[in-house]
Amino acid sequence: MTDDLLVRLRALLAEAEETGRLDEVRAEVGEARSRPTRVDEGEVPMRFGMVGDSAPMRAVFELIERVAPSSVPVLIHGETGTGKELVAKAMHRNSPRAKKPLLAENCAAVSPNLLESELFGHVRGSFTGAVSDRDGHFTAADGGTVFLDEIGDMPLEMQAKLLRVLETGEVRPVGSNRTRKVDVRLVAATHRDLQAMVKERKFREDLFYRLNVVVLKLPALREREGDVAHLVRYFLRTLPLELGIPENSREIAPEAREALEGYEWPGNVRQLENELRRALAMSSGTIGAGDLSPEVTGS
Repeated sequence: MTDDLLVRLRALLAEAEETGRLDEVRAEVGEARSRPTRVDEGEVPMRFGMVGDSAPMRAVFELIERVAPSSVPVLIHGETGTGKELVAKAMHRNSPRAKKPLLAENCAAVSPNLLESELFGHVRGSFTGAVSDRDGHFTAADGGTVFLDEIGDMPLEMQAKLLRVLETGEVRPVGSNRTRKVDVRLVAATHRDLQAMVKERKFREDLFYRLNVVVLKLPALREREGDVAHLVRYFLRTLPLELGIPENSREIAPEAREALEGYEWPGNVRQLENELRRALAMSSGTIGAGDLSPEVTGS
């Protein structure tokens, strides 16, 4: 709430008290709060493609604004579902590299042998199935950005090869004895404690310090006071199109809204989005508590 709006609200309450209408105004406010909330009510605060207006998210937006124009490596740390890839996209789109490619790879979703080829490329005949030369992400994204998600799951052998690329700016495809100079900004993300992994010798210390130039901590949804309400409005605007539901055809009942705002969301924004996708499919008009999963309502 802005300072001007707060001053006006206090003045209106004082006027209502002087005229003996304070109880009447309170009753009207209570009645309005008990009515279903239309999903198009109010503006949704959004910056860099991310919804939120809590203090932790404002700090994230400020750091993106300050760091995006540079080429320093960024390490994003956050729980699963907090939106790490959205931050990487924001870093790229608001940098001088925006007209060049942004290429992403999930290090936990690719086998170690294939990961080297995906990142650095390969030459024809270097392994079974390599029927032609192929550029890896670092070559294809030359002048742009490479986003490595879940870098804490990268095997130690691959960590050494990645470190060499970061130190020399040169890429050598699998099966080749030639290198190529590349200019790539690296943005990495993880939900793991890399410092603890360094102590356990599960992550290279030299690579950690290469990555740990700027660290951006994404808050969990349970730490973002007030943002669940904004996200609910946003998803109930955007998801109906995906599901073939008429736009602005849904309301949300107070008990459902309170259940959503009171839940801890261990899966963070991704879990909230999927919960609302389910609720939209289950409801025929107003989304009630019965349209939410038992896990959320506690029933």
